[in-house]
Amino acid sequence: MRLSIIGMTNPAPSLRALLLPAMLLALLPATPLLAQEKKEGPIQDNSFLVEEAYNQEEGVVQHISTFTRYRESKDWLYTFTQEWPVFSQKHQFSFTLPWQRLGASLDGKQAFGDVALNYRYQLLGDGDAKVAISPRVSVMLPTGDEKTGYGRGATGIQVNLPLSWAISESLVSHWNVGATRTPNAKNTDGEKAATQDLSFGQSFIWLAHPRFNVMLEYVHTRSQGVAGPDRTQLQTATYLSPGIRWAYNFPSGLQVVPGIAVPIGVGASRGEKAVFLYLSFEHPFGKAK
Repeated sequence: MRLSIIGMTNPAPSLRALLLPAMLLALLPATPLLAQEKKEGPIQDNSFLVEEAYNQEEGVVQHISTFTRYRESKDWLYTFTQEWPVFSQKHQFSFTLPWQRLGASLDGKQAFGDVALNYRYQLLGDGDAKVAISPRVSVMLPTGDEKTGYGRGATGIQVNLPLSWAISESLVSHWNVGATRTPNAKNTDGEKAATQDLSFGQSFIWLAHPRFNVMLEYVHTRSQGVAGPDRTQLQTATYLSPGIRWAYNFPSGLQVVPGIAVPIGVGASRGEKAVFLYLSFEHPFGKAK
């Protein structure tokens, strides 16, 4: 489950230098799993910018790291997310920890951001169903410092509705509609206002191989910043993001999924480019029933 819509820019190697080794690695023969047949199925719960609607399987935990760097602003964002099933696949708890650098607002310093605590309910379907729906509610804790631009300065509530649709055996689509409200958000001067953010996302995943996927994601956000006492300023961002992901399966039940994407700004965000890096470790923590 991804909470941040984007992260940051160009690494030193060329894109070709990064993609070719990734594609070659993806074609290596898979290590057979022992008593973990589900991992031989297609990669499912490793979306990038658009949240999929598949909760964690019972007895399986996932650790997710993402890193985004923007080309123009040089800002970057690292997030660590951990997802746990609660009693069964119906209920999932997770948290997201952000570490970021906002050069434009803080002279290039790095700082901790607002932590998200998330609960998601598997309302319909699962990873084997044609359609799955998993509404999520999150509490955004004011752990970042709003005085330096690294937090909202108040507790916020976020809701998101992810829907996943298996169009065919080789094509899956994910859809998101979300909103965040922070009643007493603050700016760097301590001025307060209620802010509301809206987001929409859509992705198409081509299962070129059960362990190698080609992805195309689209995200649009409308966010409000505090412009003064009880005044807000609207900001919009739109990105189209092609990417790839691949998986390594191990006899222990561990699955490692690296990935890379290149978010490209369109519309009001035209001209902005970023590089998005993804790494997931998923493994059993107990004997599933």
